[in-house]
Amino acid sequence: MRIRFSPEAAAEFRDAENYYEQQMPGLGARFRLEVRDALVRLRYWPLAAPIERGEIRRLLLSRFPYKLLYSIEANHAYVIALAHFHRRPDYWIERSQQGVS
Repeated sequence: MRIRFSPEAAAEFRDAENYYEQQMPGLGARFRLEVRDALVRLRYWPLAAPIERGEIRRLLLSRFPYKLLYSIEANHAYVIALAHFHRRPDYWIERSQQGVS
């Protein structure tokens, strides 16, 4: 299954990767690999992740406090957010109601 990122989710990924790299050299790369591993799981098993809200599913990262929030569309998965577990809970809900662009 193809995966598309919303512009906001792509920005969240870059911001988190940069933050971790500033905290410790190499940590940003580990974060990137963790997200890549999650995307592989999403690509092959898109329905395996539990529902977070409505039709939005959540896929937890294993070693970082983040979750991928995505919907299943006709021919792809659409990532609406890469959300930190403890920061601004549910901020992404408005995005999910805007639909896929």
